[in-house]
Amino acid sequence: MSVWLPSAPCTPKACVEPAGSTSAVPRAVLRIAAVVVLVLAGIALSPFGGRIPAGLVGRWCRAIAWAVGVQVRVTGTAAATGGLLLVANHISWLDIPLLGAVRPARMLAKMEIGRWPLAGPVVARSGVLFIERDRLRALPDTVARIAEALRAGSAVVAFPEGSTWCGHAQGHFRRAVFQAALDAGVPVQPVRVRYRLADGAASTAAAFVGDDTLLASLWRVASTRGLVAEVEIRDVIPPGSHLDRRSLARAAEAGTTGRPRRPRRPRRPRTELVA
Repeated sequence: MSVWLPSAPCTPKACVEPAGSTSAVPRAVLRIAAVVVLVLAGIALSPFGGRIPAGLVGRWCRAIAWAVGVQVRVTGTAAATGGLLLVANHISWLDIPLLGAVRPARMLAKMEIGRWPLAGPVVARSGVLFIERDRLRALPDTVARIAEALRAGSAVVAFPEGSTWCGHAQGHFRRAVFQAALDAGVPVQPVRVRYRLADGAASTAAAFVGDDTLLASLWRVASTRGLVAEVEIRDVIPPGSHLDRRSLARAAEAGTTGRPRRPRRPRRPRTELVA
């Protein structure tokens, strides 16, 4: 187990429910083809980097979801300027363009994503901050690079659970990334991501968990009819409101679950029996 990527118990067989209503195979194929075209367009434009207007980046991210047949509903507003740490629960690869639509940002991602077919080159050229998850010694340097990006006025997106969950369950937020927000003196904004069907029922169709492959997950999403992604942007946690990364992580986690996390009870002192 890594400090950056703890394992989650979710697996495709145990957690991913079969879709109640599926699209015809030709429609699903067309959706995947549309996603490939958009990703190729992203690869072609990626050398221009920061010269691309933020609004265009946001529309491109929304277009990814639209192309794969997912309706996006966003509530709330992200801080528009200045350094900002955006943190969200993590369910799917689809979370990445969804958060990119909230506010163009630098993503915090594992090194393996840079080797994904087609999407890897886009990610690598987009200013992503890669994590060497198997090297604990690299942790201080990674935190320093995140803090530097935040001080420079960038938004940084992180999924502090460190692993994807199915959506019915959620992991606890790891604390390391919140140290970067404390060091940079920037606000933290929690974002809650959920996936539902058109009738409002919760869905695990978008979950990308366990030994699932990207292609299998993409096909499942493209072939699910009426899939809706709900992105709820919560209130900003201002800098200085939490003095340590533990309490800041707990506050941000509570913002993505919709319920406060219970504080740990203090341990009772042991009673020594003296003969």
